Amino acid sequence: MLKRHEFVALSHTGKSVADRYFILAYRPNGLDRIRLGITVTKKVGNAVIRNRLKRIVREYFRHNRDRVKSRCDINVIVKRSATGISTERAKASLDALVDRIKED
Repeated sequence: MLKRHEFVALSHTGKSVADRYFILAYRPNGLDRIRLGITVTKKVGNAVIRNRLKRIVREYFRHNRDRVKSRCDINVIVKRSATGISTERAKASLDALVDRIKED
């Protein structure tokens, strides 16, 4: 997802699951693929921290794209508490959230 109106539509009409570090907003997109958006505000940290968190999320979905069975738009919103998170803890957190998406 690249356009602002796609993120806004997802936040208005989609469902979400959350934990201590991330919020995953999602909705079916009617396409044959998953579209990913990542939102990290300046409140989370400086550019180095924000870019590191985005790289972690991108890498997770690159390796685990098949875990999401339904084809949907997903926006990963990084919370401020994720600032010092380790890569392993972030992946475990995203695993748990993706599993909750499959339940809905």
